[in-house]
Amino acid sequence: MNILVTGAAGQLGNCMRRAASGSSDNYIFTDVAELDITDAEAVARMVGEHDIRLIVNCAAYTNVDRAEDDAEAAERLNAVAVANLAAALKANDGTLIHISTDYVFGGALGNTPRTEEEPVNPTGVYGRSKLRGERAIADSGVKALIFRTAWLYSEYGRNFVRTMLDLTASRPELNVVFDQVGTPTYACDLAEAIVRIVGERMFEGNEGIYHYSDEGVCSWFDFTKRIAEYAGNTACDIRPCHSDEFPSKVVRPSFSVLDKTKFKKTFGLRVPYWTDSLKTCIENLQKHEA
Repeated sequence: MNILVTGAAGQLGNCMRRAASGSSDNYIFTDVAELDITDAEAVARMVGEHDIRLIVNCAAYTNVDRAEDDAEAAERLNAVAVANLAAALKANDGTLIHISTDYVFGGALGNTPRTEEEPVNPTGVYGRSKLRGERAIADSGVKALIFRTAWLYSEYGRNFVRTMLDLTASRPELNVVFDQVGTPTYACDLAEAIVRIVGERMFEGNEGIYHYSDEGVCSWFDFTKRIAEYAGNTACDIRPCHSDEFPSKVVRPSFSVLDKTKFKKTFGLRVPYWTDSLKTCIENLQKHEA
């Protein structure tokens, strides 16, 4: 089967390359240099010429704060481009696997893990544009699986783990918010799950919205403490602080733990615990630097 992966230069896209390296399927990896997914004609041409039967859309506008001043770009990539992919696959009787976000829930209060059925209420441009992407898929009628995830990190690109590795290695002290809670998710865990679902054809007949993050719960403060511990950056004094000490244009979710019951029951896959995956990521980064 011919499978197109968009956003292949990003952290999830790079993890997809790793996860799919031994696959018997034909994965075609593209980023904007090879395919502009905001161009409907280009997308349709790619799908038709290569007989693409499945797309894994890893492309997204993910800078939450910048999106507030760049709403048009966020809308193009997170909604318009998604509609283009859905339309092209619908015409080719294919399936779309799309990555969405916990930000569709906005700043909702409460401390119960979010299920797929919970009402959505995004509070910023990023969350609203991602929700419009989900709705564009539904409106198209294409066969699709949407995976909402949160707190993604990896060895690739700029992300929270790599930033905190640098800061805890270079600063004597660091303040990190403790009143926002979620689950760190290693992008390569999600990529491996997707490749297995595709390889075993578990996507067939299981269309719908699913939540995926690694197991466990922590605050950004706890996350940073573990990053520093595993990296050996013990000289940095990491202190908890309130989120209002770091003003933002966006109301971030205070509790964005995702309930993965539906995912685990449907696909029967084990989800790694977040600290185990964090250790793996940091070990990989340290090996690369050695």
